[in-house]
Amino acid sequence: MTTKGRTALPDSRTDSRTGPRTDHRPAPWVRTRLRASPLAAVLMAALAFVTVFLAASFPRFADRGADAALRDFVSQRGLVATSMQTSSRTRDGDTAADLDTVQRKLVESIGRKLPLTGAGQAHGARTTGFGRMLNEGYARLSETAAPGLALTYLAGLADHVTLVEGTWPGPATRGAPLPVVVSRQAAGTIGIKLGDVVDNGTDGTGRPLSSVVTGFYRVNDPLDPFWGDLGCPARACLDMGIRGDSFWKTTGFIDGGSLSTLAGWGWSVENFWRLPVDTSTLRADQLDRTRGTLNSFVTGPDSAALATATRADLHTSSLLTDLLTRADARYRAAVPLSVIGPAGVAGVATVVLCLAAALNTDRRTAEIRLLQARGGSRGGVLRRLLGEGLVTVLPGAVLGTLLALVLLPTPRWGAAVAAGLAAALLALLAFPARAALLWSRRPTAGGRRRLVGELAVLVVTVAAVAEVRRRGVGHGSGVDPLLVAAPLLLAVAGGLLLARIEPLLVGRLASLAGRGRGLIGFLGLARAARDSSGRRRPSALPLLALLIAVTTTGFGATVLDAVDHSRSRAGRITTGGDVSVVVPEYGTLPEAFTKAAGGLPGVRAATKAWVEPKAMFIGGDQDYTKAVLVVVEPTAYAEIARTLGVGEFDPAKLANAPGGADTPVPALFSRDLAKRLSTGAPKVRTPNGNELRTTVAGIVGATPALPDPGLPFVVMAAAPAAERLPEPVRVNSWFAVGDVDPGQVRTVLREQGLTQPTGIAKLISEEAAAAGRTTYGLPPGYTVHSSRETIAALAADPLQHASGRLFWYAAAGGAGFALLAVLLTLFRAAPERTAVLARLRTMSLRPRQGLALIIAEAVPQTLAAAVGGALAATAAVALLGSAFDISTLVGARVGDVLAPALMPVLLPTAGLALLVGLAVVLETLIAGRRQIATELRAGERP
Repeated sequence: MTTKGRTALPDSRTDSRTGPRTDHRPAPWVRTRLRASPLAAVLMAALAFVTVFLAASFPRFADRGADAALRDFVSQRGLVATSMQTSSRTRDGDTAADLDTVQRKLVESIGRKLPLTGAGQAHGARTTGFGRMLNEGYARLSETAAPGLALTYLAGLADHVTLVEGTWPGPATRGAPLPVVVSRQAAGTIGIKLGDVVDNGTDGTGRPLSSVVTGFYRVNDPLDPFWGDLGCPARACLDMGIRGDSFWKTTGFIDGGSLSTLAGWGWSVENFWRLPVDTSTLRADQLDRTRGTLNSFVTGPDSAALATATRADLHTSSLLTDLLTRADARYRAAVPLSVIGPAGVAGVATVVLCLAAALNTDRRTAEIRLLQARGGSRGGVLRRLLGEGLVTVLPGAVLGTLLALVLLPTPRWGAAVAAGLAAALLALLAFPARAALLWSRRPTAGGRRRLVGELAVLVVTVAAVAEVRRRGVGHGSGVDPLLVAAPLLLAVAGGLLLARIEPLLVGRLASLAGRGRGLIGFLGLARAARDSSGRRRPSALPLLALLIAVTTTGFGATVLDAVDHSRSRAGRITTGGDVSVVVPEYGTLPEAFTKAAGGLPGVRAATKAWVEPKAMFIGGDQDYTKAVLVVVEPTAYAEIARTLGVGEFDPAKLANAPGGADTPVPALFSRDLAKRLSTGAPKVRTPNGNELRTTVAGIVGATPALPDPGLPFVVMAAAPAAERLPEPVRVNSWFAVGDVDPGQVRTVLREQGLTQPTGIAKLISEEAAAAGRTTYGLPPGYTVHSSRETIAALAADPLQHASGRLFWYAAAGGAGFALLAVLLTLFRAAPERTAVLARLRTMSLRPRQGLALIIAEAVPQTLAAAVGGALAATAAVALLGSAFDISTLVGARVGDVLAPALMPVLLPTAGLALLVGLAVVLETLIAGRRQIATELRAGERP
């Protein structure tokens, strides 16, 4: 070793008389130090492993959650929405081989830049509309509504359908009808028979067109997404028509050799190629690049290249671009909550590593001072300390990073490795950096430096909060560092402020306790107000770790609680209560149902209602406005409105006014009708032409029966309306609040002998059943809505689940590190505390009193951190709540702003405080007695 003047000091390898010694070789420094304190080395390696593992795991977990949410969101939109749709005009001379060649070129060209999947690929040629089948005897829904037929050539048709009768169509011959096959189910509905020559009308020149049915097929899976954009191949579908002239329509398939004939029919015919994108390979971090590639194939240089390589009139489109844009917006809206949790863990872990370094420095201060006194240079000592760290920290850091990469596989590894490297460097350099301060620490200047640093943190915090509030919601793109750092800065600023205040308060409490008769409280509070060296300035690091953990956990818990409440409210508002029943235009709700449903378990308030969307509001100026009439039982409806917090009113205002049939009916009017009420007594006209004179009982912005009205509305009580209307009040809705099982409501509704649909309504219901839309055994149009089911549907979003899981994992990690900070503080003060307890034991201090003393010493800091963290979390919500948009996490567009709440902050705060208290007690019971016994036996000889 050398002195500061670079002169050699005598050591064991040099003899002053004989020169260098060769009979003794000292052990290496690192090995000697590690053997001297193996437990400290193992604990440091374990701390480095856990810290680096968590640092590398959180980015991987976030990436996996974002990718899974993206793929789920996109794949749920179906095959058609996630495909590249390419088309061109069908020309004379086109053959199936030509379309196959284009298909191969498209797959090759697009597949080089976009991952494609073979499942769902389709190509061929099709008419873009439906021609008519004019044969007599075919089913018609009206005199002019002849069935429609679309003609399609589909490559590989036999892989998806089964021929059940007849033969496959062959190539068309000149002058002969065009051979087609149709589904047997469509043929049965329309009345098509095998071998029929179908009259398809004429082309533009008057030439007759016809086709011949050569066979019937059965679609293997009618609900397969493969058929999404291929017309109506499985059955005869109901088309309501533009002007209400409903007709049947279906799709027939032709042979690839008939393309030229079909192109000459004069119908609009196009070639098509559908290339599904493999959604299982989409990555959230590559959304911009994927969208750019899609746009290039749609309107950019790749689109021109495709046209050059295949057909000049080739046109490409895709709905996937818009889907990815929406997915990207969802991801960016959910990022703040996803990042705040890990950021809090990072803050607490940093404090813990610094605390561990301080503990290690305190333990080895005498050794470092001795090396300094013997002439050791700062660089030489720090290199040796760094060598110790490399041996203990580096293996744990490498193992932690590798374990995170293996356990959480994802294509991205850069962020995880960078986070792990940052954590490893912090763990490696914290102890040497703290030891370096022993050379340069000046007690007179330390207080000033601390004050300047704390003021700088306070200024930065105020600036960050002010900027976040000024910008508001939706600023920037991706992770907003300022928005993520603001809660953490508030926690740090609160911790530093609390570290200044707590010793003064605890010292004052100690003074008050000293006036009493007991010793334990005074001694514990007095020790809590000082550090292990007796100075009146305990370390701020443990307090800071606890406060950061409590603040970030309380803030995130408040966000999640607000999300749950907003989702519940959105589900209730959408439903019109907890359960609602709506019937079709041809039906009514029987009185037996409303009585039975109102008596179901859990129903707190229920009302039958007449919701008439075809009513008319007539102002005093005789100006007519289309409005929705809502006729309800006012007491129950007022309770429903109060429960939902929508359109609340006093039911007494809708009470029937005394008088005859000409007495105006009290009514609630929507806010957009308020200006019209000053022109005179308003009226409401029903679709049957009956009018009701009304009087204004109140103005409301919304009403439970119409969560999103879109039209003006009028709400009145059922009794006065029934007295004044010559027509019966038609009950077509039912609303209820309470813990109601929607299954029981459906059961009661099924037992009522409901009106069955007829005519077009029946056909519509059969169409819905054929399309796989379930009605729970109810007649079509009878619908039971449940807030419970709506909320579950809103919550069934992998993005919400991923964000919530990441936050709670981070909260658990932060609590673990905060607990470790408390334990490190206890270990740091253990020798001095043990000596005090041993001396007090000689003065008749009982073990129970010793435990009480340690608890009294630890409680002030824990309690201060819990209260300070709760206040900091509440302040963070109050100051930063307006900058968070929780609509994405809710699953619906909401205008709710984050507001402070008691329970979300209180529960994690109390839980962490209780956990810390239990840790203190356990540490005292396990280690305290053994240490005290050792201290009492000091000086004994065997």
